[in-house]
Amino acid sequence: MHIHDSGYKRLFSNRTLFRDLVQTFVEEDWVERLDFARAERVDKSFVSEHYKETEADIIYRVPLQVAPNSAEPDIAVYFYLLIEFQSTVDRFMAVRVGHYLLSFCLDYRVSAAGVKMLPQIFPIVLYNGSDRWTAPTVLRELVEQTLNLDDYGIAVRYFPIVVNAYSLERLLAEANAATTLFIAETHYNAPLLTERLLRLYDQGDTQAASLLANWLRQLRDNKRIAAEDYTLLEREYRSREELKMLILESMRRADEETRRQAEAEGMAEGMAQGITQGMAQGMAQRNREIAQAMTAAGYPLSEIARLLGLSDDDVSTLLGAADQL
Repeated sequence: MHIHDSGYKRLFSNRTLFRDLVQTFVEEDWVERLDFARAERVDKSFVSEHYKETEADIIYRVPLQVAPNSAEPDIAVYFYLLIEFQSTVDRFMAVRVGHYLLSFCLDYRVSAAGVKMLPQIFPIVLYNGSDRWTAPTVLRELVEQTLNLDDYGIAVRYFPIVVNAYSLERLLAEANAATTLFIAETHYNAPLLTERLLRLYDQGDTQAASLLANWLRQLRDNKRIAAEDYTLLEREYRSREELKMLILESMRRADEETRRQAEAEGMAEGMAQGITQGMAQGMAQRNREIAQAMTAAGYPLSEIARLLGLSDDDVSTLLGAADQL
């Protein structure tokens, strides 16, 4: 498991990131009843040995909200978050989810002595690969319907959160830690990402902002992370300026490394010019897409220009060219 994978598990072990993930993408009425301030991680894992290199699981116990000084019992639901790392899509994911959920239930029965009822548990599969997610989310769709067994069939259904399925407009609509992470994954733009991280810090999510910035730096600079470096991954920055300097320095170093690699390959001048031209065209296209998305999300022209490092006229030209496509 490389840095991107192990880092992802460490990210969603942060309660703020987990809360943002559920509140943003699980569009169910009952989410409003959850008390994420009292959410607790369950220090257990049920991933099979065969899959430990391609997936990881995180379990949270989340109580329901109760009125202050209420005598109501502390009722909670559990979330089983399965993070899928492999780029290929497993058609039989629902079978694996069912196996893990039953393993959780068996363990709960043993560890909670005298329990009469099992808690509710909501399964989420988080996929950050590049392929389109095509696996059925309901186990019944994977079982031959030879006979009508009514309610005797095995029922399993999970909630998929597929990172590459969300448009930039959708992610810009809500400024939180989870949407910022997804923007970094699928719609990367250095100025926009810097602005989002600093906004998180200003909103008071200093730990989440620091965690994301450190993860991004480790991912871009080192490509991997050693066990002793996890303390660095979780370092929290004391000021907004300190965080900003970290982000800008990381991106500068990454750009320099890209240039050094290009020079080391000894590209011919003509090839280098062609690549430079292609990169410029690609950057213009990306800027155009970002400008369109930010406009749709309600960002003013001046703010879009500032984040892209362009003039207002340049952004207007980009948007005008997009309209003609």
